[in-house]
Amino acid sequence: MRVALGMLWLLALRGPPQAWSSCPSHCSCSLHILGDGNKARTVVCNDPDMTLPPASVPLDTSRLRLERTAIRRVPGEAFRPLGRLEQLWLPYNALSELSALMLRGLRRLRELRLPGNRLAAFPWAALRDAPELRLLDLQANRLSAVPSEAARFLGNLTFLDLSSNQLMRLPQELLATWSHMQTGSFLPGHRTRLVLGLQDNPWVCDCQLYDLAHFLEGWAPNLAFIEARLRCASPRSLAGVAFSQLELRKCQSPELRPGVTSIRSPLGSKVLLRCGASGVPGPEMSWRRADGYSLNGTVHQEVSSDGTSWILLGLLAVSHLDSGDYICQAKNFLGASETLISLVVTEPQTSTEHSGSPEALWARTGEGSKAAAYNKLVARHVPYIPESAILATGPSVPKVKEELTLQHFQMSAPAEHLNEQAEPQEAQMVRSLKVLGDTYQSVTLAWKAPQTGNTTVFSVLYAVFGQHDMQRVVVQPGKTRVTIHGLVPKTKYVACICVRGLVPRKEQCIIFSTNEVVDAEATQQLINVVVISVATVIALPLTLLICCGALQRRCRKCHTAGSTESAGAYVNLDRLGHSVNGSEELSQHSLSEADRLLSGRSSLDSQLLGTRGCRRINEYFC
Repeated sequence: MRVALGMLWLLALRGPPQAWSSCPSHCSCSLHILGDGNKARTVVCNDPDMTLPPASVPLDTSRLRLERTAIRRVPGEAFRPLGRLEQLWLPYNALSELSALMLRGLRRLRELRLPGNRLAAFPWAALRDAPELRLLDLQANRLSAVPSEAARFLGNLTFLDLSSNQLMRLPQELLATWSHMQTGSFLPGHRTRLVLGLQDNPWVCDCQLYDLAHFLEGWAPNLAFIEARLRCASPRSLAGVAFSQLELRKCQSPELRPGVTSIRSPLGSKVLLRCGASGVPGPEMSWRRADGYSLNGTVHQEVSSDGTSWILLGLLAVSHLDSGDYICQAKNFLGASETLISLVVTEPQTSTEHSGSPEALWARTGEGSKAAAYNKLVARHVPYIPESAILATGPSVPKVKEELTLQHFQMSAPAEHLNEQAEPQEAQMVRSLKVLGDTYQSVTLAWKAPQTGNTTVFSVLYAVFGQHDMQRVVVQPGKTRVTIHGLVPKTKYVACICVRGLVPRKEQCIIFSTNEVVDAEATQQLINVVVISVATVIALPLTLLICCGALQRRCRKCHTAGSTESAGAYVNLDRLGHSVNGSEELSQHSLSEADRLLSGRSSLDSQLLGTRGCRRINEYFC
């Protein structure tokens, strides 16, 4: 009887047979008592040949660790019988796939650790089956993104580690969930509400990272980071830069700049359609025709200093087929914006009012035809100035908005015709107009006006070569130089300089291109580099040759210094001659007094010279 009672007591102590079933093969099981007196069973499996979770895990297991195995996937409801499981650790396995039902039945689960696996995606919706989950460790996996709907299942977490993955951005919905913790109450001495691990990810530092960078700047004591100094991985210019050093802009959808909506241009002229837009990131811009036809022109894009993106459509020699509506589109990942510009091609205007005048007859003959062509291309637009205003002595009062009207004036008319208009302007003539500096977007013009005073105001009229509308730039009084900005790269322009209130003449106009001077300067620099290189190649060997020769002569001189000193004791004989009496004698050579004094054997030389009349032949050889 006592034995039966002892067996019943043991059964009650150990629980039902299923609860204390045998430990799975290749695993180790341990039973320990918690601080509150409850028992907890821990099962650890680390067999490298294990490919699936064990099926016979004791039901009273509260901690299950499957680590460093060959498990690749977890089937659905694999852990459902383990209703008392509180910690599920699956570190450093070969997991690449998790079922959305893997947490079914784990109502008491508080920790889920999955570091060091190969997970490219995580079933975030599975967290609904674990309402008590507080710790989620996904470190060192292959997660490239966190979907926005994941924010709904992460509200109860106090620890989330997403470090060492392939995350480039985080959804705004998740940041909004964490932002609520910044405003929550925090009592000193209490446990931190949320610990985040976001380091060691390839963050893309653009406008989409603005919210995360702003969130890190203002995080409250309710939040803690495993590593707070996050760094950029791209773009290359920002690689390695800490988030705290960034100056990011908030993303904005494209916004088109207002401009002209309709353009009228004569047949055969050049038309330039401009469209600008701003946005963050910079929008992608394009042109297309509303009727679906292909574009008959060239497209050029540029970005101004204020960050505005511009797209230019250049149409050369427009025809009636180019008439129609052109749509400019700007788009980025936030959306797209469009605007429409209408182009109407009209017949070119012809002037018949001067057809019978002497000027028109002169323009149709010989040299006048060239001036007429120049007149047509260069100075097509001048401000309309009444004749009374030209002859007035006082300066004209400028209007707020002056209209530029197409006028015809003769550039190279005969002297008898020009005298009528030249007389009032001769005292204020602009001479020697030239281009001093040129870039792809600006030009500097200079001129001379010797007969003008310091109070004379000049005006600059310029336009794209062949277009009608000219723009005016007013120069400060007394200045004879001006820089025009905002030009279109690689475009031909015409500019005229004149005293304000007068009509420009041929000598006061110039045609230039925004790429010619720059290309010329680049060519000149290339020529200079080539000339210097060639001169270096030629001069260097020659210099070395001269230096080596000088060094060799110096060495030879030092070597022969001793022999030269002894050779000074001998008499240098230029040549031997024959005297009248048949004996040999010295001719055309005599030692000077200085040579005799410096010679080591001057006394002997004197004796030889004094007795040259009775010498034998062998006395003159050294």
